[in-house]
Amino acid sequence: MLHLRLITPADRTDGVVELIEATVGTTHLAVLKGAALDPRGDVVLCDVAREAGDDLIGALREAGIDECGSIAVDDIGLSLSKRADQAEEDAPGEAADAVLWEHLSEVTHEESTLTVTYVAFLSVATMLAACGVMLDNAILIVGAMAVGPEFGPLAGISTALVQRSPRLVWRSLWALLAGFVLAMAVTVGFALLMNALGLFTRDMIEAPRPATAFIWQPDWMSFVVALLAGIAGTLSLTSAKSGALIGVAISVTTVPAAANAAVAFSFNDYAQWSGSTLQLLANLGGIVLAGTLTLIAQKAFWSHQRRNLPTASPAPRR
Repeated sequence: MLHLRLITPADRTDGVVELIEATVGTTHLAVLKGAALDPRGDVVLCDVAREAGDDLIGALREAGIDECGSIAVDDIGLSLSKRADQAEEDAPGEAADAVLWEHLSEVTHEESTLTVTYVAFLSVATMLAACGVMLDNAILIVGAMAVGPEFGPLAGISTALVQRSPRLVWRSLWALLAGFVLAMAVTVGFALLMNALGLFTRDMIEAPRPATAFIWQPDWMSFVVALLAGIAGTLSLTSAKSGALIGVAISVTTVPAAANAAVAFSFNDYAQWSGSTLQLLANLGGIVLAGTLTLIAQKAFWSHQRRNLPTASPAPRR
């Protein structure tokens, strides 16, 4: 279940209440007259089944409540109520399959911004992966994968493509490409420093390294793994099962490939540099493709589900 907290102008409250009451899957409706001070108006509270939430939020935005008031949405961890159980039963579909497009757009927008923190995480992850590839240490590689924040912009690109939002596409693409370029540049400097200290040597990068050699030797399996990871990552975002993102992070070699490309470049090993770069691009492309196709499939599925859900009329504008 979702909990909605709305601030509405006094002259719009009746229309909002009618809209909520007309939406299948809503319950626990409460109106606090004159309770809101900034902006001034009424506070309307209600719970809605997750599978009906997207339609209700969309109708409220269509009515302009987000412009003249406020729409806040929270997940309800525990709701002991027969009315809530009945609301979830009335709403078609399953809550775990529901996609909140407004929430998804908001999350990917926040995680697709090129910030100092984002670049710092990506740089640290890439340097950690550089240590892993030079030492042929799979544990360090897994740790670097888990630290890397690159799935946010990848999900942002997929979401923007499905939602047809060119601005978010470019914003996410900029964060992704600029972030990796900066992280790889920092890692090149890190590799040169480690070489000067005698901790990284040419012999280390030219060694067989059986545990991590796959990083600069891409094949079709690399692309298949990226596709599967993209599906799993997208499902974890849309179903609010964020724990699955850890598994996604450690299943693709984006950060390790970037790290090996940076280290190889610092030692003028252009064969490994090109192979690692190809691995990086294959993984990024596979995740975006899979994420986009997954969102398209989910959108088509819920379009079918909505045919069984009475359409709520927007609150009248005054």
